[in-house]
Amino acid sequence: MEQHDVERIARATLKELGVPRPDLSIVPVEGQPGQWRIEIRGNANGPDMLKIKCGHGTTPQWVREQIFNQYTSS
Repeated sequence: MEQHDVERIARATLKELGVPRPDLSIVPVEGQPGQWRIEIRGNANGPDMLKIKCGHGTTPQWVREQIFNQYTSS
């Protein structure tokens, strides 16, 4: 999964969670292929960082679930 895919899914999921226009930074976790760090700047109602795992063959639904679960568990 490419960075732009992760960003697109993250934006859509966060919008569902009530963050209409998140200021995101999506970066790969150094030394850990298939892991991404999603930084949410200026988010007063939830976490400011999420970490997800995805690789070849990962579905958008799996990425969405990880974001949703981490965001709602904080």
